Amino acid sequence: MKVMVIGGGGREHAIVKKIKENSVVTELFVLPGNGGIAQDAICVDIGVKEVEKIVAFAMENKIEFAVVAPDDPLVLGVVDALEAVGVPCFGPNKRAAILEGSKVFSKDLMKKYNIPTAQYEVFGDMTKALEYLETAPIPTVIKADGLALGKGVVIAETRDEAKDAVRSMMEDKIFGASGDHIVIEEFLTGPEVSVLAFTDGKTMIPMVSSMDHKRALDGDKGLNTGGMGTIAPNPYYTDEMAAECMKTIFLPTMEAMNQEDRTFKGCLYFGLMLTPNGPKTIEYNCRFGDPETQVVLPLLESDLLTIMQHIAKGTLAEAEVKFSEKAACCVIMASEGYPRKYETGFPILLPENSNQIYVAGAKTKDGILVTGGGRVLGVTEIGDTLAEAIEKAYETVKTVKFENAYYRNDIGKKALAAEV
Repeated sequence: MKVMVIGGGGREHAIVKKIKENSVVTELFVLPGNGGIAQDAICVDIGVKEVEKIVAFAMENKIEFAVVAPDDPLVLGVVDALEAVGVPCFGPNKRAAILEGSKVFSKDLMKKYNIPTAQYEVFGDMTKALEYLETAPIPTVIKADGLALGKGVVIAETRDEAKDAVRSMMEDKIFGASGDHIVIEEFLTGPEVSVLAFTDGKTMIPMVSSMDHKRALDGDKGLNTGGMGTIAPNPYYTDEMAAECMKTIFLPTMEAMNQEDRTFKGCLYFGLMLTPNGPKTIEYNCRFGDPETQVVLPLLESDLLTIMQHIAKGTLAEAEVKFSEKAACCVIMASEGYPRKYETGFPILLPENSNQIYVAGAKTKDGILVTGGGRVLGVTEIGDTLAEAIEKAYETVKTVKFENAYYRNDIGKKALAAEV
């Protein structure tokens, strides 16, 4: 079978390594991929938003199955375009991908179908938003409506910070048209949990839970990033909590999308906050999270491609979906200065056994793998316990060499405290 994966980061590398385990795969293409993914698949220099080129490539190369991994192409309707020419896909169509493509849509959906979330107000007029902030409870959360590379959320500790965030989104257009409308919502407290779930619109199968570490510096200090590391499973997410989330959030979301004639097929990501008043939905993503995928997929014991094919056919109920009882830890190795200014182009030296090192930001130069982004690698290890997985991940990190490498030293520390 000829398979194509759209994307080029660490998440896609984890997906590619898992798909490769299926012996029916004869050729595996990744558009555009990266220097590390090129060790595992054929990388093709076509961008994730180049819909016409993606479709033309799929037809020319007789692609039999496509996996669309990032949010941008999903929201643009790449799945619709590929399915229109007869290529089955894993990923939601454009109508369903709005769940991530518009914060306003997702919040209004939760309100309409009584899915627990933070209180919120929507604004398309900056003056009215600033007026509202005069009396809104502080801290508060400001969100750009559209996609913003995971950076369109500001947690404002003061009124001035909140107003600055509104102006930068709505007046300065730092996220372009994504800031034409904004959501101002109640600040929630409690442990955060990420849960990815397989769904074909009829069946919902949650994967093992995880915990992301968004801040750049140890102790959850510094700027928000795309994620500096993850652990799985999340010890705060008990069996009782999982059952409650299934009943009050996961299944109601699936049903709500069906009711809206926007049936969701693919991976639905639930960003949850376990508040003193029960679990609440912070956000939805319409795809695998990054770097959650890098700890969740290594624990998947069933065949990923088979599950994806079942979802595309609407037969997920017939698929075997089994996860290991072990734990996993992923430490992101970044370029010093990320998420702001950083230098790239430094050679990367990987250990011989690097099967669970996922390359995010790297390219090949003169036959050598060099750094090419802010987040460079995700180093994942599995252990019988979370403590063992964390220890092994940091041991492996020490064997990876590149100039100006930076990583947090406390990935999983908060989770270990919860286990005591």
